[in-house]
Amino acid sequence: MSQVLHTPPPTDAAPPMPPAGDLAALAARHGLSVSGARPSLPEYIRQLWARRHFITAFSTAKLTAQYSQAKLGQIWQVMNPLLNAAVYFLIFGVLLGTKKGVPDYVPFLVTGVFIWTFTQSSILAGTRAISGNLGLVRALHFPRAALPISFCLQQLQQLLFSMCALVVILLCFGVPVAVSWVLAVPALVLQFVFNAGVSMVMARLGAKTPDIAQLMPFVLRTWMYVSGVMWSIEHLASKHSDWPSWVVPVLQANPAAIYIDLMRFALIDSFHSSQLPAHVWLIATGWALLAGVGGFIYFWKAEETYGRG
Repeated sequence: MSQVLHTPPPTDAAPPMPPAGDLAALAARHGLSVSGARPSLPEYIRQLWARRHFITAFSTAKLTAQYSQAKLGQIWQVMNPLLNAAVYFLIFGVLLGTKKGVPDYVPFLVTGVFIWTFTQSSILAGTRAISGNLGLVRALHFPRAALPISFCLQQLQQLLFSMCALVVILLCFGVPVAVSWVLAVPALVLQFVFNAGVSMVMARLGAKTPDIAQLMPFVLRTWMYVSGVMWSIEHLASKHSDWPSWVVPVLQANPAAIYIDLMRFALIDSFHSSQLPAHVWLIATGWALLAGVGGFIYFWKAEETYGRG
């Protein structure tokens, strides 16, 4: 006599999930909030200001550790841009003759290289600010804008070290100390705001697409060549009178060229105001506000996505 195997009766199905609206109401009733949710812009600024000591300490620590393995240590902060300037002087100043017609070419070149290096290094560091610090981003809760800003502050500190060498070079080549040197301070402040804004834009793009970090050196090299780092825009334009009328104003309004020429005007007495575009301080302020405010808002809008797979 065969036995009939009876399957156990089916258990009750899991209850359906409540609608999203009910879940939101339940979370609100118990004081729960979304993990890592983006705060409002005023609140985000307040949180960032509250962590200003972390930003400065982090940038100083990164600067100190940057050359800790090198025997010459922090001397490389000055040697790197100086060696670049020496190479550019040989290639562009001597071989290509860009120094002809440019008074005080060595101070002109070194100033351009130092100021350009500040922008270039800030943007490169900002591109990797999130993607290169995922462990920190995922482990701690803090406004992510603190990272690109701290990297820009690190590059500003490095530039200030380099400026000591720049002053020595200016004096050695007969450039006198002048009251106009005070103008270097607002020029650097505007450039820092511009660099920080662009760095935050690149930090958001780099967080989503890390391969951008491999492309940026080529983009920045191209930008450097059209920014008058090694040559005078005004002098070159006088040699090419057949250029379209819009070329020189566009080259002069380039933000990198604006900040480089402002610093040259402040420090080098042979670099006159006639070599600057009209309303140069207004243009410099406009670039700083556009990049600084726009970049900050652009970065803040993706705050909750940083560090997530």
